[in-house]
Amino acid sequence: MGGDEIDEIEAGHRQELRRGTVGLACLLRLRTPDYGYALLESLGADGIDVDANTLYPLLRRLEKQGLVTSEWSTGEARPRKFYRTSPEGDRLARVLTDDWHRLDAALRGLIQRGES
Repeated sequence: MGGDEIDEIEAGHRQELRRGTVGLACLLRLRTPDYGYALLESLGADGIDVDANTLYPLLRRLEKQGLVTSEWSTGEARPRKFYRTSPEGDRLARVLTDDWHRLDAALRGLIQRGES
């Protein structure tokens, strides 16, 4: 197996690992309403880099699933679509956060046992 193939495999696994966490991050972050570009920027500032081509389809999917709501704001010079986590999205965020904590604890245990 060559270096390029290993890099490709690593990139695939990293993408799979991040895929679900970006959805959870959006649900958590959108408890405070915001528009897409600002969400993109704030997630990046929090260390969760997301490509716009990933974020916008994700927001549409979350909205279609009823997990976020959206509303156009025309109060500024440029209309912006603001997203907000719905009550169903907030409930799902709590469930996923609990799962995240359980997985994090389990992985930390595996890592510690591997290091000793």
